[in-house]
Parts: sequence; C-alpha cells; structure tokens
Amino acid sequence: MADHGVLRSYRRDPAIKDTKLAPGTFKRILTFARPYRGMLVGFLIVIVGEALLVVAQPLLFKRIIDQGISKNNITVVVVCSVLVALLAIVAAGLSLIERGFSARIGEGLIYDLRTQVFDHVMRQPIAFFTRTQTGALVSRLNNDVIGAQQAFTSTLAGVVNNSVSLVIVLITMLILSWQITLATLILVPLFIIPAKFMGRKLQALTREQMGLNADMGQQMTERFNVSGALLVKLFGHPDLENELFSGRAGRVRDIGIKIAFQNRTFFVLLTLLAALATALVYGIGGTLVIKGVVTLGTLLAITALLARLYGPLTSLSNVRVDVMTALVSFERVFEVLDLPPLITEKPDAVTLPDVPLQIEFRDVQFRYPRPSEISLASLESVAVHEVVDRGDAPVLKGVSFTVQPGQLVALVGHSGAGKTTMTQLVPRLYDVNEGTVLIGGTDVRDVTLDSLHRVVGVVTQDPHMFHDTIRENLRYADVAATDDDMWAALEGAQVAAMVRTLPNGLDTVVGDRGYRLSGGEKQRLAIARLLLKQPGIVVLDEATAHLDSENEAAVQQALATALLGRTSLVIAHRLSTIRQADLILVVSDGRIAEQGTHDELLVRGGIYADLYRTQFAEQDDDVAPPVLTA
Repeated sequence: MADHGVLRSYRRDPAIKDTKLAPGTFKRILTFARPYRGMLVGFLIVIVGEALLVVAQPLLFKRIIDQGISKNNITVVVVCSVLVALLAIVAAGLSLIERGFSARIGEGLIYDLRTQVFDHVMRQPIAFFTRTQTGALVSRLNNDVIGAQQAFTSTLAGVVNNSVSLVIVLITMLILSWQITLATLILVPLFIIPAKFMGRKLQALTREQMGLNADMGQQMTERFNVSGALLVKLFGHPDLENELFSGRAGRVRDIGIKIAFQNRTFFVLLTLLAALATALVYGIGGTLVIKGVVTLGTLLAITALLARLYGPLTSLSNVRVDVMTALVSFERVFEVLDLPPLITEKPDAVTLPDVPLQIEFRDVQFRYPRPSEISLASLESVAVHEVVDRGDAPVLKGVSFTVQPGQLVALVGHSGAGKTTMTQLVPRLYDVNEGTVLIGGTDVRDVTLDSLHRVVGVVTQDPHMFHDTIRENLRYADVAATDDDMWAALEGAQVAAMVRTLPNGLDTVVGDRGYRLSGGEKQRLAIARLLLKQPGIVVLDEATAHLDSENEAAVQQALATALLGRTSLVIAHRLSTIRQADLILVVSDGRIAEQGTHDELLVRGGIYADLYRTQFAEQDDDVAPPVLTA
C-alpha cells in the first residue's frame, strides 16, 4: 500500500512541470545512457518480471482456496504452496538483480557526469572562478548529478514498475470481478486528492527548509575556513554568528517537526482509506460470494491485488513532476558542460622548450571578459550580467616591451595601473583582445598549455597551499620528484632547516591554505615549489611586500636563487628588487609610461621619481640587494 515514499514527488515544486527544456536535451541524455544500454534492457526486463509476479501470488492463493481447500484436494494445495514459495524466492532474486543493475547504471552515470563536469570546470579560465560561488558549483557535482542519475534508476524503475503493475493488476481484477473492481476504482480520488493536498503544504515547507540549509551551509563554509574564523575572532562577533546560525537551525528544526507530522498524518490517512477500501471490497465481494457470483478465492485474490492498485495509481498521478525533476537536473549539468572555456588550445599548437625564453608584448590591448562570457548567472550568489562592470573598461592600452632571456624586468606603478594584469597574460590566464604576447618568439595562443605552464613559473604574494603535507604540496610542481629533489629545492629556498625541525619533516600537514606556517615560511615553500618545477620564466608578484625584515631577508635570498639565470618579470614593491632589475617598466593607466634603469629613471624626474620619493625612499639604503650566485 502507500508509504512515505509515495509522497516524495508531491514535496517537489509542481511548477517544474512547466519548465521548457532546451531543444535536444532528451536526445543528449540518451547519449549518456548509450554505454549502459545492455544493462538498461536487462534492468527493464527484471522490473517487468517483478511486476508480473505481483499478480501471480494472489492467483495462486485463489487456486489454493477454490481448487484445493474447497474441494479437499491436497495435491493442489501442496503444489500451489510450493509455487508460492518458489515465486517468493524468484522475487527475492529479481530484487537483488534489479538492485545490481540499478547500482551499476546509477553509479556509472554519476562517475561519468562528475568526471566530465570536474574536467570541464578545471579547464575554465581564472575569471570563471572569480565570479562563481563555490557552493553552487559543488552542488552541480553532487545534488544535480545525483538528480540526473535518478532519471535512469529510481524514476525510470518507478514509472515502468508502476505502469506495468497497474495495467496487469487492473486487467486481472476486471477478469476476476468487474463489479468489485469498479467499486474499488470509485475510491481512487480519495487516495490521490489527499496526496495532492498534503503535497502542496509540504512543498512550501520543503522549499523553505532547503533555503535555510543552503544559508547554513554557506555560513559554515565561510566561517569554518581559517580566514573566516580569523575575521570573526578579530572583530569579536562569535555571539552574533551563533545567534544567526541558531535562528536558522531552529527554523529548520521546527520545519522538520512539521514535515514529520505531515508525513505521519498522510500515512495514517492512507492507511485508514486502505482499511475502508478493504471493508468495501469485503462487503460487496462477500455479498457476491454468498449469491454465488464469485468464489471465495476470487474475493481473497482481489483483496490481495487491491493493495497493489492504489500505490501505483497515487505515484503515477504525479509522475511528470518526478520525470521533469530528473530532466531539469540533467539540464543544469549540461549548462555547466556547455559553457565554453575562454582559454583553449589549438589542434596544431607547438611545444615550448624548457629554457629561459624571451617575453615580448606587442601593442597589447586588454579588457577583462564580461560576466556573460565566462560565467553562469545560476552559479553566482548575486548575478546581474546586464550591469556594466570592469569587463567593458580597457585595462591595458597598447602595451609593448621585451624581456630578453635571463633578464630581470621590474614592473612598478600605482595600484590598479595594470601590473598584475600584465603578469597574468604571460601564463595565459587571460587572452589579449588585440596585439600579441610572445614567448620565445611564439604567440602564447599557438603553444600547448602544458608546455606553457611548464616553462612559466609563478609566485604570488599569498601563495596557496593545499591542506596536505609539505611533500605533496611540493610534489604538485613535479609528480616524479624524489625526496632528494625536494630537499635540494628546500635548501635553495632557505627553508630546509625549518622543515628539518618539524616532528614529521616532509610529512607535516601545512593546514588549510598553509595557515599552520608563518608568512615567510609559506613564501619560501612556494619558492621551493617553483625551484622544483625549474621553469625557464619566472613571474613574480613580489613575495616580500608584507613580511618583516627577518623573513624578508630570507625570502629575498631564496628569490635570488629562484631568479638566477631565468627570464623574470617581477611586480616590485621593494627597492632591493628594483635596484637589481635590468629594466624597470613604469605602468600608468594601462600603458608603459617610462622605462629604464633605476638611476636613469631617477635622473629623468618623471613618474618613477615621484613613486620613489613617496613609496620607495623610506626603504633604507642599508638593505643591500641579495647577490645572485649559483
């Protein structure tokens, strides 16, 4: 009969039935099912077999009573009893086989979808991640993928099983007694109407509960990472955070109680209706048995079949919601897969050699991509793609310069001048709109991404560390690196002595984003990772900007090793870096306003001279630049 599962589809938003799927969605879904078509056929055959067994047992019970017990025929009783037992064994076996098919198909589809979405997302440009809400993206890989998988397992199985069972049961009941069958069909609305009524009440509660759970999840995600927890503690608002979370959690608790009560009320109501339907059947059927219209076995068989009639009817009455929910989950997954990566590799891309190479900017024009070019509104917490933002404003305006192999070039300028943007074009985190960025004389758009990322090494002001061991964080630069290679890189980065003092050495876990390490230690580990990679080109957003003098000296010495003999493009915040630069490029309003050596630019008395007086002069001349030695 009916249970809590019957009401599951009624909790979903009925408006989903009116969703217009993109053309070709269903055909595309079938392409994912193609590798499992053999198992799907077997799955459907087993489901049909289970549906056929639904009527077999009641008919055997009828025969036991009418042909066995009523006529004192022991043979019929024994044979039919054995058949009932065998059918029970067969049903149990089919149930296990169905579960096996369902698991293989379902888990296989989840694997296929997740791996495709993950691979596709990882190929998106960095701009995609600057706009996308992480929780929404993870939801696509979890909730929507599982929802899509249900289209081929629970939804498909439910539709086929209920449809076949309903047809076979109804035909069997009509053959046994059309009078009793028609009487039972009169009660069908009494099963469907309460489900619809209760479903509407549960939809609003479920929608609010999901929204509150999402808000709690977002709050936990933001507050449970080190940066969020540090902000809460520094500003001293843990009570406020607890009050906010408690309010949401309390509302979820209250809704959960209401949903549980509504579920129980629905179950009790359907149980009551089933009892009334059984009483009606016995009342009408018993009268017909007494009159000799039907046999006692027929009455008992119809009563048994009655329990297999209302459940499928109730489920199928809302089947479109189930189907559309699964299809919409597929469409949401396809939405991510259909977002083309902004950075792609040409089929005939060439490979860069692993040596110091020349960097050249030729009349580079650049604006950041518009949101509609790199993101999905459904993946942003606040998304208004129509609003004009920095994507429409040019950031670089005709930038041209050359960095010779082995040369160190420093970029200086006010915040927002375009320095970071220039460094991001070298490893091709973005593509230029006009002009060309060349490495070794080849347009970066014409080289393989793998060789480009192997040749170009980048260290930022706040280098990221995975929540893993030092060994694994270093190994990310070179998966084939040995412990000796790692220790050599650590020595070059001036951090080996510190790692040796740790209880677990290379196996020490650095914590979320490396927060178990000091700023200087994390910077030197990032430089060690760079040394392990051994790139020919180094792009550096000066790593000493926010360090104390002791850590700065250690990091500067590590940088001296990292930059030695390599083509280097460095955003300079420290005078020591500027002094040792072969060339200084002064960036202003997206253009190269001045270029030359430190002394030449000071003599010129332009923008650099002003920057030096306001930004660099306070950096005492006593701090000598590190010596670049092998």
